[in-house]
Amino acid sequence: MQSPMPLVVILATGGTIAGTAAASTDTTGYRAGALGADALIAAVPALADHLLESESVAAIDSKDMDAATWQRLAARVAHHVARPEVAGVVITHGTDTLEETAYFLQRVLAPAKPVVLTAAMRPASALSPDGPANLLDAVTVAECAEARGVSVVFAGAAWAALGLRKVHTLQTSAFAGSDCGPIARLEGGTLRRFRAWPGGEALGLARIAAPAQSWPQVEIVLNHAGADGRLVDAAVASGVAGLVVAGTGHGSTSARLDAALERARAASVRVTRASRCAFGPVLARDARDGEAAGELSAVQARVELQLQLLGTR
Repeated sequence: MQSPMPLVVILATGGTIAGTAAASTDTTGYRAGALGADALIAAVPALADHLLESESVAAIDSKDMDAATWQRLAARVAHHVARPEVAGVVITHGTDTLEETAYFLQRVLAPAKPVVLTAAMRPASALSPDGPANLLDAVTVAECAEARGVSVVFAGAAWAALGLRKVHTLQTSAFAGSDCGPIARLEGGTLRRFRAWPGGEALGLARIAAPAQSWPQVEIVLNHAGADGRLVDAAVASGVAGLVVAGTGHGSTSARLDAALERARAASVRVTRASRCAFGPVLARDARDGEAAGELSAVQARVELQLQLLGTR
């Protein structure tokens, strides 16, 4: 007797993958999040042979992603991962903040089962949408018995959240993984793995239980020619708890911006040093340096710093 297909839960949050436009040639002027999970599944005939459940968590453009939505999403993921009959979870999401949500979920949940985010660069109404293939690949990974942790499946590759960047505004191969490379590639329905699935210790849902509007404020500032630190001083005056500086090169900052960051530290504002470069880490200066972002992009470093600050309350 053939064993039943593994059960995969699909959680929809909106994004381009669920977007529609008036014309099939319009790939930029669409309305994100217009379709529900059932419509996305129905557009992929090959998914008819898979055992799926679906649920809507949000229907937003991911540029509008916020802490309250992250709380709801993390809670629903944790609920479904805890169900013995569920093999894995797929999350449909927008591309704009995908790397942030993926990193957030990995740090908070570090799930023992696969939690796979996927998205699209073209809306569902496009002449050649990329969402259906991405969704099928994501379900394939979520069904994989060896997979674990949070990954992003996009354009035929499975990426870890750590170091993931959106690197193009329009191309369907819009993501890259810094120096890490993909975990695996999906070729003809076959998963070819190159390195370990994400692991680590979960911070837990209790870390993010405080009302979203009370989460510590963390902002990002950029080093550039002529950066004088005024934005840092304004942020400190507004009451920020943390700052991520996207420095030039290996996280470097101008003399005036560096002086403003010193004033921020003196005011008990936490600082993290990342880079505005697309690729490459910011390494610690010595064993006592806790400000270097490592592989994290500036936006992921902001997530990490906010989670750290939530843990100090």
